[in-house]
Amino acid sequence: MPEPGTELSTLDFESLIGGPLIAAVHAQVQSALATVNFVKQVGFKPPSGGTVDAGNQTTGEPATVTFQYKKEVPKPDGTSELENVQLSVPLLSILPIPYLRIDEVDIDFLAKIDSVQFRQVDQQIKVGVDLDAQASWGWGSAKLKASFAFQRDTKEGAKDTRTYSMGVKAKATQDELPGGMAKVLGILEGLIHEGTAA
Repeated sequence: MPEPGTELSTLDFESLIGGPLIAAVHAQVQSALATVNFVKQVGFKPPSGGTVDAGNQTTGEPATVTFQYKKEVPKPDGTSELENVQLSVPLLSILPIPYLRIDEVDIDFLAKIDSVQFRQVDQQIKVGVDLDAQASWGWGSAKLKASFAFQRDTKEGAKDTRTYSMGVKAKATQDELPGGMAKVLGILEGLIHEGTAA
């Protein structure tokens, strides 16, 4: 019968623990690529000529959203009048950019090994009696037949039950944008332009 401690020492804990951690790293990479794709697809206008540089990065103008509204504008004579005004805002400056970071990874591993030794004894005893008697004209005869059977069955062995379970819990949070992206957003905010609507 294997000892539970010996059996646990044969488990590949490096793979059991490293597997979820490697998966978390890959998830972080996928999250970063999703952020890049979001910026490319949402933050820029589609290229008019299909311009793609050698790095497979689409180049183009920032995508903007335009708001039109009426604004009271003062006149030189002290009065004011309503004018149609439009405000052009880069889309990336008003949308939350997804930038997730895996903040915590919890790995729970549970091993349950139950070992039971058993000994089972079955006994069977069978007794049979058969009496046959005959009588005729004052004399008779009798015949008795008896049988006895004894059977004993013994079973011995060990029963092992193994249960393994693993739980992985990952916690992701919205991280601060990198310095380069924050600077780009600052430049885009400088492109917010208010002007008279045509």
